[in-house]
Amino acid sequence: MKILHVITRSDLGGAQSVVINLANSMCSNHEVTVVAGEDGPMWDALDDRILKIKVTQIVREVSVVKDCIALFKLKKIYSSIKPDIVHLHSSKIGVLGRLAFPPKKIVYSIHGFDSIRLAYRKFIPLEKLLKNRCKAIVLASDYDKKNIINEGIKNNLHVVYNGVCKPKLEAGLSIKEVEKYDKVVMCIARISPQKRFESYVEIAKKLPEYAFVWIGADRDYLNLPPNVFCLQGFPNAKKFIQLADIFVLPTNYEGVPIVIIDALSYGKPVISSDVGGISEIVHNENNGYVLDNNNESFAEKIKYILENDDVYKRFSKRSEEIFYKSLTIEEMVNQYEKIYRM
Repeated sequence: MKILHVITRSDLGGAQSVVINLANSMCSNHEVTVVAGEDGPMWDALDDRILKIKVTQIVREVSVVKDCIALFKLKKIYSSIKPDIVHLHSSKIGVLGRLAFPPKKIVYSIHGFDSIRLAYRKFIPLEKLLKNRCKAIVLASDYDKKNIINEGIKNNLHVVYNGVCKPKLEAGLSIKEVEKYDKVVMCIARISPQKRFESYVEIAKKLPEYAFVWIGADRDYLNLPPNVFCLQGFPNAKKFIQLADIFVLPTNYEGVPIVIIDALSYGKPVISSDVGGISEIVHNENNGYVLDNNNESFAEKIKYILENDDVYKRFSKRSEEIFYKSLTIEEMVNQYEKIYRM
C-alpha cells in the first residue's frame, strides 16, 4: 500500500508525533511518504526508508498566494506518487488536502477538535463545507466525536486513540539541581496561551518542597521560584518523564495529549485540567485526577498523591495498565489500518 501523510508543521507537537509513529511503524510493509511545510525536528525523527517532501508554501496562517501554490504542488505530488491512501493531519492541511486529493482516498485526522471549535471557530464553516470530501474523519476521543456531531458533522466518523512507543529507561539521565528535591513534578509542553504555564508556576509556589520541571520553553524565563526548572524543548524530551514522580498538565483545551499518554507509558500518576478527552484516559481516584483550572486544587491533589505511598503505587500501576490496554503504537496502527482498508 502507498500511504501519503500530509501535515502543516514539522515541529514536535502531538500531531507530528502521530505522523512519526504511524509512518515509522508502517514503512516496513508499505511505501510511506510524508509531506510538510518548513524545516523542523520532525524530519530527523522519520525513518530513512520514508520519502520526505518539504513544501515551503504549506504554512499555518492563511495566505492566498502560498495556499494556492501549495494546492498546486500537492496535486503534483499526488500525480507523481499515486498513493492508495492520503492521510491528512491538522485542520489547515485538512482544508487544502480535501481540495487537492480525491475524496475516496482521504483519511482526515483532527488532533483535538477543540482547537477548531473553541480557538479557531471561524473555520467551522469550512469543516462543514468539506465534511463529505473524505472517506473517514478520525477523532482522538469520544469527547471530540460528540462535539463534532453537535456541529452538524455526523458521517464517516471514527475514534482512534493515539499511541506511543513502549518506553525504554535510560541510564545517566539527570537535570541539574533537581536531584536535591525528594519529589519531581513534571510537564512537557510548548509555552503558549493554551498551556497554563503561569498556573504551573503558581502551583509550584504552593509546594516549595517539590521540584517542578517544565520542558518545552521557547526562551529563558527569569525570576522563577527556586523550585521551578524551565528547560527549552528538544527531541525525545519524553525520556525525562522517567525522572518524574508525577506528571501535571494545566491547559485550557486539548484533544487527548500525546504527552499524557507518554506519562502513562512510564507508569506515572497524572493530574490535568478536565478538558477535551483527557478524562477518558485519566480517571479520578484511579490513576490520577482531572480538575477544574484551580491552582489550589492542583496543589492539593499533587500533595495527596506524593505524600501517600499506597495511593501513589496504586495510581502508578493503573496508569501502566491503561497504557498497555489501549494506548500503544501497535493498537493505533491496527485501528488506522482497518480504516485505510475500508
